[in-house]
Amino acid sequence: MLEEKKWYIVQTYSGQESSVKINLERRIESMQMEDKIFQVVIPEETVLEKKADGTTKEKVNKLYPGYVFVEMIVTDDSWFVVRNTPGVTGFLGSSGGGTKPIPLPPEEINPILKRAGVITSPKLDVEVGQRVRVTAGPFMNQIGTVEAVDHEKQLITVLVEMFGRETPKQLTFDEIDTNV
Repeated sequence: MLEEKKWYIVQTYSGQESSVKINLERRIESMQMEDKIFQVVIPEETVLEKKADGTTKEKVNKLYPGYVFVEMIVTDDSWFVVRNTPGVTGFLGSSGGGTKPIPLPPEEINPILKRAGVITSPKLDVEVGQRVRVTAGPFMNQIGTVEAVDHEKQLITVLVEMFGRETPKQLTFDEIDTNV
């Protein structure tokens, strides 16, 4: 079975997130774990702060102080490399005693990664009433009419013909083709 990469939350000592990220990236390279550990992210956002004299200053805030997010395939070796990085206190969702951590489901990690600017939402140029082709699932290659578009959740509702009548089907942006 081919394991897929997933996101995990690594706990660090407070204020040590940056050094953990640097140390972990060095360890990944020196221990040749690039095929198991892919990204190390400290979710941050830049905000404009107004100073007393009326000027504004950009300030970078950590969204989750004390945590670093790691995209990896958990094996005994990759788990060992992350767990034994200086400053790491453990994995969130791991009860200790050698138990493997629990990955974050996409619906939880994706909004965090979008807010931190790690992933961007693809903008789909589609309008209600437009004809589109379904590219995945049981309705693959069927032509339907766009009924609703939710850019925030990246969902689109398409009316497809089923049993002689139009039925609404909710799809993700990457499950349709606008070139009909």
